[in-house]
Amino acid sequence: MKPNGLQHRIDKKISPCIWMQAQVVRRRLCEADYQCTACRFDRAMRRVSDENRHLRQQGLLPKGKRGRIVFWKEKLKELPPWKRPCLHHMKERIEFKACTHEYRCGNCEFDQYFHDQYSVYAVVQPVDFLDIEGFKIPHGYYLHRGHAWVRVEEGSEVRVGLDDFALRLLGPLDRIEAPLVGKELKQDRSDILMNRGSNEAQVLSPVSGVVTAINPRLREEGSLAGRDPYSEGWVVRVHADNLRRDLKNLMIGNETQDFIGEEVDRLYRLIEDEAGPLAADGG
Repeated sequence: MKPNGLQHRIDKKISPCIWMQAQVVRRRLCEADYQCTACRFDRAMRRVSDENRHLRQQGLLPKGKRGRIVFWKEKLKELPPWKRPCLHHMKERIEFKACTHEYRCGNCEFDQYFHDQYSVYAVVQPVDFLDIEGFKIPHGYYLHRGHAWVRVEEGSEVRVGLDDFALRLLGPLDRIEAPLVGKELKQDRSDILMNRGSNEAQVLSPVSGVVTAINPRLREEGSLAGRDPYSEGWVVRVHADNLRRDLKNLMIGNETQDFIGEEVDRLYRLIEDEAGPLAADGG
């Protein structure tokens, strides 16, 4: 099944919100091109639906209009299976297709196919950067202390790469290897390998989840990551198991700025420690 294409979505300026399509709310239009993770309304609705679910689990009945709010996936599951629209159809990317996996996209072969054909190669070039002592990281990117970045894309899908600091410190890499599609990553585990000549280094995974795509170019041309670390140099795409939990362990904004600043200071101290004796000897 062929995606409708980007131009269709650009031309269509107003689209019905996912929550409206599921009939959880009467009227709500999407103005964010279905980038739900960046939508305050989506976050608020998820929070209320979670609160109502917890109340029902305790045997309590939520009251009023607010109490009738349920997660959009649960609402759609009330439909017969053949009438449940695929999320990609709801986002106006394909013609109608029924969801056959109860909205568990990570287990869906079609979702994998769709991302292979549509999303994986539509890499967005960031334009707004934090500049910390000459090292850059885009605004809105999360950072792990192991110098792997995370960009939230859709739902629980994230793209992962290596930051400018690590790549410039290590120099041009020969190869970067990530686990193959279908394999699992675990946050803080050494899941990504970097090679330069006979030297090998491991990178800690910034999130836990299942690999849905890898950047095959990095296996033959690791230096691409250094030339374009935040777009074409991405390493792996992951369907995160518990993205909200994982993001709490990552840095963003001022936290990232402080961390990179500390790393730069530490690097300078190491250089001074090494250069001191050489300078004293006249070397």
